[in-house]
Amino acid sequence: MHVRNPHRRRLTSFVLLAGMITVSGLSAVSIAGELLPPEKTIEEVVDHYIQARHATEKVTPAPQSTDANLIRRLSLDLAGRIPTVTEAQAYVAATEPDKRARAVERLLASPDSAYQQRNELDTLLMPKTNDGAWREYLLKACQENRPWDQLFREMMLTSDADEGKKAALMFLKSRARDLDELTNDTCKIFFGVSINCAKCHDHPLVLDWHQDHYFGFYSFFQRTYMNKRNQLSERTEGLVKFKTTEGVEKSAKFMFLTGSVIDEPPAPTLNDDEKKAIEKARKEDEDKKEGPPPPVPAFSPRTRLVELALKSEENRFFSRSIVNRVWARLMGRGLVMPLDQMHSENPASHPELLDWLSRDLVTHGYDLKRLLRGIVLSQAYSRSSTWNGPETQPHDQLFAVGLTRTLTPRQYSLALLFASRNSKSLPEDVLSPDWANRRKDLENHSQHLANQLEVPSDNFQVGVSEALFFANNQHVQNDLLSEGGDRLAGVLKTIPDRNEQLKLAFWTVYTRDPEAEEVAAISQFLDARADRLNVAWQQVIWSMLTSSELRFNH
Repeated sequence: MHVRNPHRRRLTSFVLLAGMITVSGLSAVSIAGELLPPEKTIEEVVDHYIQARHATEKVTPAPQSTDANLIRRLSLDLAGRIPTVTEAQAYVAATEPDKRARAVERLLASPDSAYQQRNELDTLLMPKTNDGAWREYLLKACQENRPWDQLFREMMLTSDADEGKKAALMFLKSRARDLDELTNDTCKIFFGVSINCAKCHDHPLVLDWHQDHYFGFYSFFQRTYMNKRNQLSERTEGLVKFKTTEGVEKSAKFMFLTGSVIDEPPAPTLNDDEKKAIEKARKEDEDKKEGPPPPVPAFSPRTRLVELALKSEENRFFSRSIVNRVWARLMGRGLVMPLDQMHSENPASHPELLDWLSRDLVTHGYDLKRLLRGIVLSQAYSRSSTWNGPETQPHDQLFAVGLTRTLTPRQYSLALLFASRNSKSLPEDVLSPDWANRRKDLENHSQHLANQLEVPSDNFQVGVSEALFFANNQHVQNDLLSEGGDRLAGVLKTIPDRNEQLKLAFWTVYTRDPEAEEVAAISQFLDARADRLNVAWQQVIWSMLTSSELRFNH
């Protein structure tokens, strides 16, 4: 049974790609007892472990993708947009053996890279918020390539007095009034663990997680609050108590996921008057509507959480979680699935690979750009998403076939803007100030479209609201299908040759040449509307823009 190539669903609006065939019963096989040496490149290590699993499972993987498809995939993953006609055709025509590495470096050095990384981190960290200051903070951090552990510190510990970085506190502030949400989101996003099932009882299916773990992690945030100046603060005291399923009341310790405990230093002995004075001062400060943020207490639970989570003997949750998420972003699924179920009952599909990549990330200062670069240079990343083998398609966890991925709202909105433009109206040099300015404009322009699109989840299907938007919204007609000189619809009507028109349309939208059956079908459609060719071309472009081939990364 074959999975249909997404390219075969030509010009079909709002049609999902065929589902990937899965095989039950595959287990996570340990391939090698010792990790490969740290001096190996990331791409070498990725291919070693992926290919070793193929050999173990006796799987012949799909061939490498075409150059045209690869530059599209790279552009979407590293720049958050489809390539221009000039970029794509130059890559396909290049003959240098290192052209892929050059293209990757060029994309990572472009302004697009920071925007794409910002958008991905924004979706991960704050999917329900569209705060301008927060997004600007993330953009600057990505432009500077700040390490992941530094971003974590800033989100957890930055002071409201730091004008340059206080927007980082939006992660905490948006959740500070619901400490269960803050606990669960922090645990899932940064450590790959969904611990909320252990709130009412020890986890029924996972022996790793007990109520002690949940309330121990919760304790690190229990003293966090928002004062009336919208500033994030921590109280100097406060204990968390909970009842076990046996009805025994316990006081929670400051416990990390590994079971490590932080002991709070004994509080100084105070008389009643001193206690009242301290409480009065705290209450007055909490109620003030103006003034600086209160000082960080001598014992700050959040500070201790960060210190503990990043200690060399404790950081495996932190490093493995972000490696797993970056891998999933680029490869279509994580080495551990679901992404927030990293525990002993749910081993990685390639455990040594996850361990090696995590070690490498820590060793190289949590440099996410290095991790991105290494993965996309691997042969595993560039496999074709078309399965033409005689056997059933291998299980997704083997990474033997490129997995089709739904574009994020921001990726798709930018793809629509680039695909509807006359590529010659765009600057050619993506490292130039002109390109930086144009990308910034298109990034801002894409917000309207992105707001109309659903954030994809597992088993994504195009919703009715998205279909209705493309069918009825005037923005689509007035912008994407405009006949101005800087739009695809406008430039096509200036080209007298039908084949040249089709070639330009397909390279602009799909990054490839049209196939013979597509040329015949579209020509027949246009010939039947010879009296209104401009409108007919708009309909063709609309069908291409809303087709599954543009909607997915494949």
